[in-house]
Amino acid sequence: MNKKAEAFKKYLEEKDIKSFEVEELEGDEQKTAVFRSYITTEGQQLPTLVILDESIFALLRVQIAPRALAEENQLELLKKVNEETSAYKPFKLYLNKDGDLMLEVCLVIEEELKGDSIYAMFALIIDYLNDNYRKFMKCIWQGK
Repeated sequence: MNKKAEAFKKYLEEKDIKSFEVEELEGDEQKTAVFRSYITTEGQQLPTLVILDESIFALLRVQIAPRALAEENQLELLKKVNEETSAYKPFKLYLNKDGDLMLEVCLVIEEELKGDSIYAMFALIIDYLNDNYRKFMKCIWQGK
């Protein structure tokens, strides 16, 4: 396991946080570890990942809505994603190749990973989703 993943795992143990499952990717040169969990908003459990490897980056990724993109909502959804991405500095919103609506945060970890920094970002993500999830879902379901 890479050093950042070890530090995050230790942080979770020290804080008695049991909501993550960890998976180490076999044969990966960067020694990637994926911590899986979920964020609950509006009664929905959104799959959430913390991806840690030997690079200077740490990724936090949330699947807001699977198969969100449809021909009927394409224009409005792409417009909404673009507006939100340009308005919120820490977040990148995008639609992946399967049309899933994703939120991603890339943190730079130059020296030592601090679990509190990741949890502070989770607090921002949760606040953002609590304020915006319904707006996204309204846009996704229009025309479906």
